[in-house]
Formats: sequence, structure tokens, C-alpha cells
Amino acid sequence: MTLTGAIGAVFFFPLRLIINACIRLGIHPNLLTFTGVLISLAAGWALAQGHFLTSGVIMVAASIFDFIDGKVAVQSGADTKFGGFWDSVIDRLSDLSLSVGLICLYSSLHRTDYVLITSIAMVFATMTSYSRARAESLLKKCKVGFMERPERIVLFMIGAFSNRMAAVMWVIGVLSIVTVANRIYYTYVELEGKTHPKPTGLPGVLWRAFYWTDERATLPYDLWVLAVLAFIWLTPASWLGDPMAMTEGSLIPLPW
Repeated sequence: MTLTGAIGAVFFFPLRLIINACIRLGIHPNLLTFTGVLISLAAGWALAQGHFLTSGVIMVAASIFDFIDGKVAVQSGADTKFGGFWDSVIDRLSDLSLSVGLICLYSSLHRTDYVLITSIAMVFATMTSYSRARAESLLKKCKVGFMERPERIVLFMIGAFSNRMAAVMWVIGVLSIVTVANRIYYTYVELEGKTHPKPTGLPGVLWRAFYWTDERATLPYDLWVLAVLAFIWLTPASWLGDPMAMTEGSLIPLPW
């Protein structure tokens, strides 16, 4: 049992009770999906107002609906091709609502730098999903790259609860770019019939770290998670020019 695997197991227990309750009540999974996006829009609005703590609580509620809709669909026998399409489209809208909320906030603070950083993160987060969808129209599977949607949502919540959203945007932006590059390269190698390189030594370590093919809840995944959290928590806000660190009424006093 890895660290992230143990955390997932703990949180899955109450979610399983909610899933069973939804099935007994006959709630359609498509309704759960739609409810989730409405809650995400509220979280985006809270971010735009600079109410990070409130937005974090709302994100947790939205993530519950986002997680259970597919499980309810499968376990109740209500999973359909349209349901999968609906869920995928709504997920993109949910993601964009959070980024747009942050862009509105940084714009109101006249922080063009973080408007740009958040916009880049938003573009490549969207490209992450698109590159996989397009690749899987040609390949059986293209699930490579670290910064997938669950990681982005969890990071948004961490940023909201800890008031370290600037660091989170850097992480999402940089690793989303790397993830898109991973998927483009993987698709190229597969379609061209080439062999995936496996360098050894230090180049091999760096290659494995940045050309991500490991599953979640593994030791390499745990190490990446710890590295990301260390960057978010330990990087001084002043180094990043965090807009909220210098804003009166910052939700959580920063030590730097």
C-alpha cells in the first residue's frame, strides 16, 4: 500500500456510501454530472472574488459529484455512450470555470503576469485532454503524462485551502506542457512503429521522471506527489510574486 493508495482508500469509503444511496434513490448519473458542473461554476465565481477558502469547500463538493457519476452509471447499469460523451464535455467546462475565475481575480488585481501564467496553464490543461482524445482515435490507448485531470483538481483544492495558488499555477502550467509533449511523442513513436527509448543512468532517471508512464498509487507516483507538494509549500511566496501574498485580507497569513 503506497501513500497515495492509502489516502484514496480512506476517502473512497464515504464515497461508496454516497454512490449506494444515489443508486437506491434512482438518481440518474447524467443529473449528477450536470449538478457537478453547476457547483464548479460556483467555485469559479468564489475564486474570482478572492474567497479561496470558500472556493475550496465548493470544489470538494463538486469533486464528489465528479467522482460518483461514473461509478453510479456503471453500478446501476445506466452507463451509455452518450453518458461518457456528456461527462467528458462537462468535465472540460468544470475545469475552465476554475481557471477563468482565477484569471478574473488576477485581472482585478492588475497582475498581468499571473493572468498569463493561468491562461497558459488553462490552455495546456485543455490540450492535455484533447491530445489524449485525438491520439486514442488512432491508437488503443495514450494514457501517459503526470498532470491529468484528477491531479489538477486536487492541486486547485490545495491552492485554495492553503492560499498557495500561485505555486499551484506554476506546477499545473509546467507539468501540463510536459504532459502534452509526452502524449505527442508517445503517439509519434506508436504511429511510426519506432521503439520507445530506455536510457540508463542519470539520463534514465530524468527520462522516467518527465516522460511519465507509471500508474497512480505506485512508489514513483508518490515521489512525484511529494516533490510537487514540497515545491508548493516550501517555495517562498515572494519568489513567485504571489498576488495574494501581498493582498490585504489574504485568507491565510504567509510565513514569507
